[in-house]
Amino acid sequence: MRKLQYTVPPELAGQTLGAVLSREMRLSRHRVSSLKFSGGLLLDGVPTHTGARLRSGQIITVVLADNACPPDAWATPLAVPYRDEDLLIVDKPAPLPAIHSARQDARTLENAVYTWLGCPEGFVYRPVSRLDKGTSGLMPVALNAHMHDRMQRLLHTPDYVREYLAVTEGAPRENEGVCDAPIARAEGVRRCVSPDGKPAMTHYRVLSRAANGRALLRLRLATGRTHQIRVHMAHLGCPVAGDYLYGTPLPQLPGRFALHSAYLSFIHPLTGRPIVLESPLPQALTAILLETPG
Repeated sequence: MRKLQYTVPPELAGQTLGAVLSREMRLSRHRVSSLKFSGGLLLDGVPTHTGARLRSGQIITVVLADNACPPDAWATPLAVPYRDEDLLIVDKPAPLPAIHSARQDARTLENAVYTWLGCPEGFVYRPVSRLDKGTSGLMPVALNAHMHDRMQRLLHTPDYVREYLAVTEGAPRENEGVCDAPIARAEGVRRCVSPDGKPAMTHYRVLSRAANGRALLRLRLATGRTHQIRVHMAHLGCPVAGDYLYGTPLPQLPGRFALHSAYLSFIHPLTGRPIVLESPLPQALTAILLETPG
């Protein structure tokens, strides 16, 4: 259970509670609606309603309660470069599914996070964005619904910066550029570049070109389509190394491919503090970049 508190300043005296919850505390309409029925809105410690008129100095308390059936525990070493009471950022290994499903046993990031947090009562898994099973690197998980809503608002804005490192088979002709190509659904889980797809834009920069024909690229997402980097790199003729959907699997990378979420930057939506994290390229990906040509 998480509590948010806000002291009403003099300039907001006379405003309704609902207006302050929306404009100042940035709660979504859906969240406010659910709080009304759960008794999670308090004014000076007393349950209240959204139409209440506020006085200067009053304390608004919002009680965020999560209720769900927790996942099974699964203990595994987990790198957590950032954690506060609202947000967790994990350096996800690969291959590891980000979320539990009916086809997947307990060996997922969801189960690992639940266990790492000490199997808390009422745990709800709220990934802000997901990484594919075969992708490693930085991945944020909100620890309550309010934080999840606020992070989702940031996700596809210029204030939320995600950069990836990828080892590719071949490289774009230019050392720097943009792949601006719409992405649509294809057969099964695959995606493809199609004029009928949704807008998708990936900025790329070639960091190095190896003697074995591979290259190391740094990529920044301007949009967040499913499999975006993988589809765009294949479209440019230089698929991500080991990509079993859009390229060719590599025995050196069992179950994964050479894509790593390496950089994450945003302003914490509740504290206002800048969060900047970096994760180095995993050794397995460095190794295939440095392989001697066959």
